[in-house]
Amino acid sequence: MSTSTKFWDKIAAKYARTPVSNEEAYQKKLQISREYLRPDTYLVEFACGTGSTALVHAPYVDRILATDISANMLEIARQKAADAGVENVTFEQVAFDDMEIADGSVDVVMAHSILHLLEDRDAAIATAYRWLKPGGVFISSTACLGDKLWFMRPFLVLAKWIGKAPMVKTFTVAQLTDSIKRAGFDIDQSWLPDKGIAVFIVAKKRP
Repeated sequence: MSTSTKFWDKIAAKYARTPVSNEEAYQKKLQISREYLRPDTYLVEFACGTGSTALVHAPYVDRILATDISANMLEIARQKAADAGVENVTFEQVAFDDMEIADGSVDVVMAHSILHLLEDRDAAIATAYRWLKPGGVFISSTACLGDKLWFMRPFLVLAKWIGKAPMVKTFTVAQLTDSIKRAGFDIDQSWLPDKGIAVFIVAKKRP
């Protein structure tokens, strides 16, 4: 089991109990996302955590594959789905690099609060691009620590080294936007909440 998996398994229950830090911003992101969903949409979300966002979107799509590396996170997500009577969301424990998704088979890929935790965000974005159908949509919310909290980098490295936190990459909104464009996407919407560090981006694969 990887260090990251152990970390997320350990904090899963606490994570599930923690309220969204900015509920107004979260609701706006959900609203924007729904503009790109249709009854026949096949949506893939990686790093779904306890499944809250996938379950909120479930009524607006045909089916969702939601994945995460943490078994404990997914156990909570499955219980949420059962309690809500949601049947069109499949939760699967799998690392991003091991996901087997056919190229050009997905309508929407969601990646929230994860790109800054990956070793290679460019590779992840390029993979999402391959999964998407022409005209498909990539939706992400990503903490860009390089703009406001760059001074935290030494502390984040130390926390990762002693096993108190997962690896966190520091980059700016401009750098993330460039990564998404270089993968071949066109930016359809980009929104950074006031005083926030997580930029919300909707990008489209050209038809």
